[in-house]
Amino acid sequence: MRLLVIAFLSWMLVACSSPSIDQYANNEPKFDVTEFFNGKLTAHGILKDRGGNVIRYFNADLVGSWEQGAGTLDEWFVFDDGERQRRTWTLTPQGANAYSATAGDVTGTGQLRTSGNALFMNYVLQIPYDGDTLEVAVDDKMYLVNPTTVINESILTKFGFEVGYLTLVIQQTAD
Repeated sequence: MRLLVIAFLSWMLVACSSPSIDQYANNEPKFDVTEFFNGKLTAHGILKDRGGNVIRYFNADLVGSWEQGAGTLDEWFVFDDGERQRRTWTLTPQGANAYSATAGDVTGTGQLRTSGNALFMNYVLQIPYDGDTLEVAVDDKMYLVNPTTVINESILTKFGFEVGYLTLVIQQTAD
């Protein structure tokens, strides 16, 4: 009986843990950040509240460029209620398959890693809320499903509690 309880608890720990980026190492196509986020892209997505209800839709235009290994990704968002937002990311290499990521509405420095067809990024985003600004932790998981398309799922947390979910598709466009 004791062995059964230990096996069950071990299974629960594994089942509740987050996926490791290393498990995607052999997946194709390989996610090369400098190739995918280079040139013009579009993004289309939804934002859900903690209950899973879709509360916003958005479309975005993105332009990525690289110089001496460092990248800039400009993003222009248009939400379903007409709100517009702009974010400019700076991606700085931090060794093999790793970058630091900064932006004007990001607190501190985000961390980005790739392995196989996956890109995982963690950062703290400042979002406008009720005349003030909230900081939420963002756990981005992106998957290159073909050479021109990425599917991105994000979990937004505050004080360790999940407060929102973001799902979007990013596609390269012809120049």
